[in-house]
Amino acid sequence: MRLDTAPPAWPLPPGTIATLGPMTATDDLSPRLTRLPHGVTTVDVDFLRSGMASSHLIVDDGRAAFVDVGTSRATPLLLDALEAHGLTRDDVDLVVVTHVHLDHAGGAGTLVRELPGARLVVHPRGARHMIDPSKLIAGATAIYGEEEMARTYGEIAPVDAARVVEASEGDTIPLGGRTLRFHDSPGHAKHHFVVVDEAARGVFTGDSFGLAYPELHTPDGPWIFPTTSPVQFDPRALHATIDRIVGFGLPYAYLTHFGRVEGLPSLAADLHRLIDEGVAIARRHADDGEGRHAAIVDALFALYLGDLRARGATIDETAARESIALDVGLNASGMEVWLDRERAST
Repeated sequence: MRLDTAPPAWPLPPGTIATLGPMTATDDLSPRLTRLPHGVTTVDVDFLRSGMASSHLIVDDGRAAFVDVGTSRATPLLLDALEAHGLTRDDVDLVVVTHVHLDHAGGAGTLVRELPGARLVVHPRGARHMIDPSKLIAGATAIYGEEEMARTYGEIAPVDAARVVEASEGDTIPLGGRTLRFHDSPGHAKHHFVVVDEAARGVFTGDSFGLAYPELHTPDGPWIFPTTSPVQFDPRALHATIDRIVGFGLPYAYLTHFGRVEGLPSLAADLHRLIDEGVAIARRHADDGEGRHAAIVDALFALYLGDLRARGATIDETAARESIALDVGLNASGMEVWLDRERAST
């Protein structure tokens, strides 16, 4: 599937959403904020559960930007975050989406609608789908059905083309007294960029530098693992992107899933290893026929849970399994799409 014909809407295995329970953002509009140094605040957007997905609010000299915004159900949370910082909706200059998967960008249209002076910044490959999200909506609805789409993602609103800025490799945009710099970051998706913010001493990485859920932290710090979800996973490109992020020489990565991490060279080594081991698993089971997906899922669970144990994680294994179950299914599916694409090209 090509992005420019029918982009994925952060695809989940059929039936997954229904097993995870309802959104809670509409029950409690008080945002959960983690205020960090350097003008950055992590906002839990309460996607499916707490501690799974975040938006980062950057504030500099009274001007503000959001990086990744969750679904439209998170819009009240983000507006509350502004108020908690003593900011108004007129103070927001930028809404940045690292890529157009719906857990990152589904709420961009509803949020921009509430922010009269904000521009939406998006990768050139994703811009058209923010202006006209009909293909995103149709593709996701075909998988989940209208009821699940409404419950999980809410409204997916278009953004006026006049308010959309395409950020290509090396482009810069000022925010207050700082500068945001955008870099192409394929591997997870072709419509993905990362945002370098020297003032924040870090890189806003979207899904390009993996996932590190708070409940899975170990005595040595965050436990990180890659996201290889459908449909554009490319291990070679993802390895290069991870190395590039480390090569910026900044101490922090601001993950959408979830929050700020440090010690990037060590975390990158873990990501590289788990990507390679995951690819090896996928290749071992490439000829398993109808049982391929289940076999890859089982092997990924064994890999990730074993890695957690080796790192001294204290979380109960059942709880750990529940925490990563969605991502394991997605990672297996992404590897299968990559396997099929690799075979078709040979």
